Amino acid sequence: MFEAVIFDMDGVLIDSEPLHIQLEEEIFKEIGANISFDEHISFVGTTSHYMWEYVKNKCNVPLTVEELVEMDRKRYFDYISENDDAVKPIEGIDEIVKELYSREVKLAVASSSPIDVIELVVKRLKLESYFDKLVSGDFVQRSKPYPDIFLYAAEKLNIVPERCIVIEDSNKGVLAAKSAGMKVVGFINPNSGDQDISMADMVIRSFSELNYEKLQNI
Repeated sequence: MFEAVIFDMDGVLIDSEPLHIQLEEEIFKEIGANISFDEHISFVGTTSHYMWEYVKNKCNVPLTVEELVEMDRKRYFDYISENDDAVKPIEGIDEIVKELYSREVKLAVASSSPIDVIELVVKRLKLESYFDKLVSGDFVQRSKPYPDIFLYAAEKLNIVPERCIVIEDSNKGVLAAKSAGMKVVGFINPNSGDQDISMADMVIRSFSELNYEKLQNI
């Protein structure tokens, strides 16, 4: 029996990976970083610190990791703040969140994005009243694929990990949730790149495939 569902944000609540990739590719060009598309896609689900540390070390970028992270985050936040249509919900996410809420399931968002972005997104989606906790990867020491963010979310929800279900679209996110001892629904989002989520307990292509009863049977 599950008592909580923890949602990833990018690629699960919103279809944001194409925008992230576009803006980061712009920065790669500006700083002269030669990062392949496959390398770039491998960072889906991780924190910005995790990615930019790799970029700096590989490409000898003459900026600190903190400066690169700030550049990336400011560009993304400014873009979605100024463009209402930049936050595009995944089809069916509104329905599943509201169904779970009506069944008194505790809900959280656990995203590698910074908290100001998470708060803006759930507000744009008009779902802020449905989530008990919003958790950023900045709140924990280690990025996905380590389990820290999901364990932190479970602790804040006051639910043991074994009674939590995570919904993720990335390889590193699914690995993190499994390492946390949680059940995982893997969502295949083509815009998140070729993500191996085969280790998830259930894999879906659409949220129309998911409801409270099906989650009970995982």
